[in-house]
Parts: sequence; C-alpha cells; structure tokens
Amino acid sequence: MIFSIVLLLLLGFSFLLNVGHMFGSLVHGKGRVTRTVGPKLEEVVFEENDSANKIAIVEITGIIGSRAIDQSGYSMVDVVKAALKNAEDDEHVKAVLLKVDSPGGEVLASDEIYRAIADFQKHGTKPVIASMGNLAASGGYYVSAPCRWIVANDMTITGSIGVILHAYNYRGLMDKVGLKPETYKSGKFKDMLSGDRTPDEVLPEEREMLQNMINETFGKFKSVVAEGRKLASERNKGHGRALSDDWASYADGRVLSGTDAYKLGFVDQLGNFEDAVAQAKSIAGISSANLVEYRQHYDLSDLFRMFGKTEAPAIKVDLGFDPPKLQTGQLYFLSPAFAH
Repeated sequence: MIFSIVLLLLLGFSFLLNVGHMFGSLVHGKGRVTRTVGPKLEEVVFEENDSANKIAIVEITGIIGSRAIDQSGYSMVDVVKAALKNAEDDEHVKAVLLKVDSPGGEVLASDEIYRAIADFQKHGTKPVIASMGNLAASGGYYVSAPCRWIVANDMTITGSIGVILHAYNYRGLMDKVGLKPETYKSGKFKDMLSGDRTPDEVLPEEREMLQNMINETFGKFKSVVAEGRKLASERNKGHGRALSDDWASYADGRVLSGTDAYKLGFVDQLGNFEDAVAQAKSIAGISSANLVEYRQHYDLSDLFRMFGKTEAPAIKVDLGFDPPKLQTGQLYFLSPAFAH
C-alpha cells in the first residue's frame, strides 16, 4: 500500500513536471529539456559570464563504446550526437568545446563520434575545439582529429595511433585439466579467434585475413588524422600547426606527450582548459560567452526502466579507474596501457 501511494505521488509529480515543461516551451519557444527522441538532455550553465553567447561543452570521458552508459539505455555515441544537435539548433551557441579525457575504445563507436563532429562542422559555421585532459590517446585522439583546433597540456598523454584486436588462447590450460573441445562448423574459418585451438591449428590464411583487416582499419585511422589536420589548417588559414613531414612514422602505436604531439603537428596549442575556451571565443569571433553543458535529464519513465531490471546486483571493486572489458574479436582504438 505504501509503495502504491509513493508511486502515485511520483506519477502526479511527473505529470505536473511534464506539463510545466510543455507550458514553458509554448511561452519561451524552447524548454530546458531539448530532445523528445533519443537522450533527454538538459542545458546546465557551467560558467555564467552574463553573455548572450554560449560555448557548449561536450565531454568524451572514459572508454568510448556503443553500450549503454547508464539505466537510460543510451550510449556515449547517442549522447554526443544529441548534444551536437542541441548545439546546432541553438542560435546562441557559437562554438563547441570537446573536452576529451579518454584512452580510446571501440573502433565503430569512435568512428561514429568522429563522423558526427566532422558533419557538424561541414554543414554549419560553428567550430569545434578539442581540449585534451590527462589522456586523449588512440580513439581519444581519433575523435579529436576532425576538430578545428586542438589544445593539449604539455603533460597530456596522447597519440597511440593504432588498432588492436585482443584474444586469449586457453588451449594449454584445457590440456592440463584434461578438457578436450569438440567443434562442428560450416567452414574452415568459422571458428576464427577461438581460444580452444592449439597455435598449430590456426591457419596461415586466417592470420593473414585478420592482419589485413587490422591494416585496413589502421589505414582509415591515418587518413582521418591526415584529413582532419589538413582541413583544420585550411580553415585556420596558416594559424595552428600542420603535420610534420614524418608524422606517419610516429603513428606506430606509441604514446606521445602533449609537447611531442605539438612538435609533430598533432595538436595546435599547448595549454589548459581555459586556453581552449579563449581559443574557442577567438575562432568564433566573440568576446564573451557562457559555458554550458548538456546533461541527461531523467524522468519517471527512467525510474520505471530501473525497476524493470532483473539482473542480480554486481559487486564492484574500486581500483581508481574503470578498466575496459575487451570483447574477443572486437577491434579497438585503445591505448596499450588499457589493452589488457
């Protein structure tokens, strides 16, 4: 009975809240919650500077992936795309600041974000400026590459341009405990990357196919870097940094400091977040701006979704960071330090 009463109160509160947002939209043109399809994002003022102009902060934090990042069911890709759409629709937003602190992640998710940023700048006039934090490596650099201007701290860990495919071979352990696999397959390559085969059972053609796939993806990574830096240089009309002639020889998976990345032309400027904000205002041609963020807005439907979960609770050990859960057979743009 108590639960039913609380639920009815929450329903009533949600109804009144939604009516309030609807009324606000009718009166003011746009409500604070700006999306009805996809992630529901709410504009939050990060820094108030008493200006009519805005710079929208979009964060890329942690492992870049296509899985849901919370109970809402939406992924990082969904949230970034929705945030860029909000920035595009708001005439007061003059620039976007991509705040990156990521070791990279899934190839496809990184590419989806890269395309969203590239399209945002291609079809609009609002520049995207990347501000690299502690870590912007591999996929973290991949999503930064299309930005108009890239700012990194001299101690930022970046670079790590490369592709990794991870798998375990546990056949030796199986042999020790007397466990023998039985495999039935439709073709000789159907069990590629299976961990229960001996190394001798892995066909040379199989290794060649996998390596060719990695090389193709790596080639795409390098083309994204080359094209992104070239377009940035053209848009900046000689300002910023151009890629050095030998930049490709450093695209071998090694990590770089912000200082080294600056020398090689992977970033345009050494500085901090405040320097990136100043550069965003300069490129956008404005003297002041409020800094805003788009954060996910949760309503009663999200609460029902949480109640509908039936998974057993997980025990989490806090190690100071969330290590990535690498999938066998999944390609990653991921810094080597996070690849195991």
